[in-house]
Amino acid sequence: MNVRRLIPAAALSSAVVLGLTACSGSSTAGSKDGKLDVVASFYPMQYLAEQIGGSHVAVSNLTKPGVEPHDLELSPKQTASLGEADVIVYLKGIQPAVDKAIDQSGVKHTVDAASLTKLEDHGTETGPGHEGHAHEGDSEAGADPHIWLDPVKYAEVAKGVGKTLEQADPDHAADYKKNTDTVVKNLGALNDKFTAGLKNTATKTFITTHSAFGYLAERYGLTQEGIAGIDPEAEPSPARIKELQSLAKKDHVNTVFFETLASDKTAKTLAKDTGLKTDVLDPLEGITKKSKGADYLAVQEANLAALQKALGAK
Repeated sequence: MNVRRLIPAAALSSAVVLGLTACSGSSTAGSKDGKLDVVASFYPMQYLAEQIGGSHVAVSNLTKPGVEPHDLELSPKQTASLGEADVIVYLKGIQPAVDKAIDQSGVKHTVDAASLTKLEDHGTETGPGHEGHAHEGDSEAGADPHIWLDPVKYAEVAKGVGKTLEQADPDHAADYKKNTDTVVKNLGALNDKFTAGLKNTATKTFITTHSAFGYLAERYGLTQEGIAGIDPEAEPSPARIKELQSLAKKDHVNTVFFETLASDKTAKTLAKDTGLKTDVLDPLEGITKKSKGADYLAVQEANLAALQKALGAK
């Protein structure tokens, strides 16, 4: 698997969308402007809430741009606001502080993204030197939470989010359903692009600091090799460096990937020691000015282009 700060089990829980209402205790659109208040725990859930909710929702993200979602701690104000939510959509296990606050919120309409698709354990796929990733507090040990990086699984989550919005705001159910269908269609097209773009490559192996791409690798027949375990900023051991040097030579790997929300120090260290190039493979846990795109679809297409280049796509 591949998740940051996970204890074998966790991270799927990281895909999470939260809906909040400015009107305490309201179960239908209760904000002052008549919109359903929705709060996302982190970007992948924010994207779905905005795309599916459209003009009928007001979306807030608990994780500010540039903040590593796994490290999020809620302010007293954020915690209190959760109790006023209309809907909460989140990914259990990725952000323990969020999970706890949601359990105590008493909000009727909540949806856990991890419950909307099948979680898998990718912890054994990263090779020796990897303990696997699991977020603290995860109920499924060994479960990889990064489901949103697989367009097919993300589409399954989208359907669940759409149904939750329909239940919370039945007056606009038809619009939520229509928007959900559009999101699912777009994700289907993205899946087709990945399938075709990665069908014929010189190598199937890629190296990354953050082992977040287990679902993506499995979907498209690739092999992900993480550098130093659950923490993308951890220093790889000499043994792991030697192992990756051999692997890079054997599997014709020429690139080490790092991400936008963490230091590139580890990737550059390995690249220098092995004579490889570096590039960005974005786990899409947040959108910043450094992101190679303004939204989920754009960044995923940038990820596809980076993989095609690194893997020698034909």
